[in-house]
Amino acid sequence: MFPEFTLRFARLPERFYLRFDPVPVPEPRLVVFNRPLAEALGFDLDAFEAQGAARWFSGNRVPQGAEPLAQAYAGHQFGHFNPRLGDGRAVLLGEVTDREGHLRDIQLKGAGMTPFSRGADGRAPLGPVLREYLISEAMHRLGVPTTRALAAVTSGERLFRRVPEPGAVLTRVAASHLRVGTFQYFAARDDGEAVRMLADMAIERHYPGLLTAEQGEGERYLGLLEAVADRQASLVAKWMGLGFVHGVMNTDNCTISGETIDYGPCAFMEAYSPTMVFSSIDEQGRYAYRNQPWIAQWNLARFAETLISLIDDDQETAVAKATEVIKRYEPWYEAEWLAVMRAKLGLEREEEGDRELVEALLEAMQAGRADFTLTFRRLSEALEQDAPALFELFETGDGLAAWLPRWRERLARETADAGAIAARMNGVNPLYIPRNHQVERVIAAAVEHDDFGPFEALGEVLAEPFTEQPGREEYTQPAPSTERVFRTFCGT
Repeated sequence: MFPEFTLRFARLPERFYLRFDPVPVPEPRLVVFNRPLAEALGFDLDAFEAQGAARWFSGNRVPQGAEPLAQAYAGHQFGHFNPRLGDGRAVLLGEVTDREGHLRDIQLKGAGMTPFSRGADGRAPLGPVLREYLISEAMHRLGVPTTRALAAVTSGERLFRRVPEPGAVLTRVAASHLRVGTFQYFAARDDGEAVRMLADMAIERHYPGLLTAEQGEGERYLGLLEAVADRQASLVAKWMGLGFVHGVMNTDNCTISGETIDYGPCAFMEAYSPTMVFSSIDEQGRYAYRNQPWIAQWNLARFAETLISLIDDDQETAVAKATEVIKRYEPWYEAEWLAVMRAKLGLEREEEGDRELVEALLEAMQAGRADFTLTFRRLSEALEQDAPALFELFETGDGLAAWLPRWRERLARETADAGAIAARMNGVNPLYIPRNHQVERVIAAAVEHDDFGPFEALGEVLAEPFTEQPGREEYTQPAPSTERVFRTFCGT
């Protein structure tokens, strides 16, 4: 059933990983399977059979051609460096080439205690597995670069985290699992050869244009830093435009490919607050919503440190070149963010005062405790006259009332008519997001009652986030006061 494996990472020297076969589970059962993704990856769906698939995706049976391994990496966790992290409960089966010719990692998450495990059991509870499946697929539909979920299997075990919970295994698909922390692992060991091999792999896999550019070797590695910084700027701007709070932006969760990875303590804001934090372990607010752009820059600086010896033989020169790239991240991010926010306001032209216009709306939203997602969605109803449904979102609408005439005056300088602008706005402002209380509801139904119907229903809604779906109005609503979720937890 599986497509042919390529095994690029497994062909690196063995200091990059530790060989590890998934630990079998007692009673694997396939509970979710992403058929469209499987088709795109080149799976033979004619040979699909649920019981057999459960064995594959639980790790009870290793696919032909796979060479399972746990990858080595380090990372700054909440600003503190840990020189040895690695896959503590995940195994990379290998890479496959999808139908568009792109290389994709296939990884089992929750596959047992690896040699990198740090006092844990190497397993994953069902709740976090379903959470990652649901939110990563929603992010994909929202147009955000992300790892994706191929399958979820229950294991027939009971795990004990905050409460007893069924065990599960997630099959995750990624452009790669190369992280800033992967580079840090070898840089911390002064293993320049390994850093160079990783950089060459990253360039070949994610930035092949650097191979054809007429430039010296050092400039190519500087180009890698620039390319990664550019993708991180674009990625975080998309997060900010959706009110998404990642929650754990450690360097081991910062991918070289520019994909979102790790959906543990993440959430989408409801009432707009730039200081919003959801993670139960982020007590200082390091990864608050407003800090995300600058934490990404901090992570990129850590990446730059690993590349210094590759950029130039003279350390002082190399540091100066890398520092300049890190400084340029700020205008790159600002341009990406402003482009996202202009689109959300229906603006195509670029004008001097656009940033102030966006900030004034956000200030009004904060003062009125307005729902982030619905405010932007309902703006399209207020292009020419005040919309009651929009004002209903604000506890106090004075700021919005003062802002709307400024926005309409700005829109008057656009060339499109109101209908075209509204359609444009509704194409980038989602109506449906994975709201935390809804995610918790469907997880509870699956975990407590073995009922995956609510999970499947929510997934169907989130598959069309920009299209109004009659009869599904409940999925657009913020949490009632009794179901508001302000704390989320890591699956480990």
